[in-house]
Amino acid sequence: MLYTTQFDWVKNKLGKKPQPVPPIYEPEVGARAVYWAAHHDRRKIYVGGRTVGAIVGNKFAPGTLDHYLGRTGYQSQLTSEPDDPSRPNNLWEPVDADHDHGTHGRFDNRSHNMSIQPWADLHRLPTSVGLGIAAGVCASLFFANRNMHAKQ
Repeated sequence: MLYTTQFDWVKNKLGKKPQPVPPIYEPEVGARAVYWAAHHDRRKIYVGGRTVGAIVGNKFAPGTLDHYLGRTGYQSQLTSEPDDPSRPNNLWEPVDADHDHGTHGRFDNRSHNMSIQPWADLHRLPTSVGLGIAAGVCASLFFANRNMHAKQ
């Protein structure tokens, strides 16, 4: 999930501090994808491997993903730290009206500043060739190993 500072001032009644679902990506990762899409003829760019997994999984087994998220989604969005129920929140008015807190904050040390997925999405031909070569090597090793065991 892309990290923004919204997790520092979102209204929260869950008792624990909220967090983006890991793995966490810096906002610049998404911004680069949006910028690229705005300047090229592409409607969709996926950011993060879990995004692709969720999209593909939802197409083939939507109930399975819903069930999994129902079991894990709640906990994965909370830290173990208690949240202060009286802290300022942005439900009724902006928290940063007088001061722009920017886009970085307490999850920077856990955030990734790049994702392989957008690169693979933007470079489909090299990615396809690389995956094809890897699949060929794996198949060759599998059949070579299988033939070796058959001869024994």
